[in-house]
Amino acid sequence: MAIQLTERAAAQIRKQLSRRGRGIGLRLGVKKAGCSGYAYVIDFADLIGPLDVVYESQGIKILVQQDHVDFLDGLEVDYRREGLNEAFQFQNPKAKGTCGCGESFTV
Repeated sequence: MAIQLTERAAAQIRKQLSRRGRGIGLRLGVKKAGCSGYAYVIDFADLIGPLDVVYESQGIKILVQQDHVDFLDGLEVDYRREGLNEAFQFQNPKAKGTCGCGESFTV
């Protein structure tokens, strides 16, 4: 499997990397948080670490630490604008449930 970006997500990441003026791609991970157990962590990557697994989608490198791959493999990342709100949204086939606010998930 892999991690996929929609065109909208890739365009937003390119825009943000350009504004930053540096970076090689997107770093995705998880942390224990929220009412369901885990929350997504998203940041920009400047370096590839020795424990990183590198995916590529829509020309964007996506870095995931090896110990997070089991949580994220198969993930689709989209970027949506609804009214005044805009955010990355995650479709994770490994998620068994999400909390009511959508901030965390369980596997």
